[in-house]
Amino acid sequence: MQPRKVLFGLALASLGALGLTAGLAYANHVTVVPQLTTTTVVAPQTLQVDDITAQQVRANTIYANRIQADRVQGAIHQIAGLDTLYGHGEINAPDVSASVIYADTINANTVAADQVYVRDLTIK
Repeated sequence: MQPRKVLFGLALASLGALGLTAGLAYANHVTVVPQLTTTTVVAPQTLQVDDITAQQVRANTIYANRIQADRVQGAIHQIAGLDTLYGHGEINAPDVSASVIYADTINANTVAADQVYVRDLTIK
């Protein structure tokens, strides 16, 4: 009878220790990050507009009178300016993309194009 009491005591102690460790287990390494929705303005092949304000402006070719950006990627060419712009209005979006962009003013974090033709370029 004595060995049964010892085995029962060991089993009870083991279950108690297991319950104690399971009760202390927690996961604080899991964090939920909400997904931010982004809006991308996909324009027709050629975009003509007065002003663009965006985080990123992408095109194959950009023609602009003024560009203010943190970073400009692509071959930059200085021009005398755009005299005739047939586009009107403003675009305010996180991401603007077109094949060719004609704009009076572009204000963005990043301007990326194969060719950038601009009169006044300001790197912020």
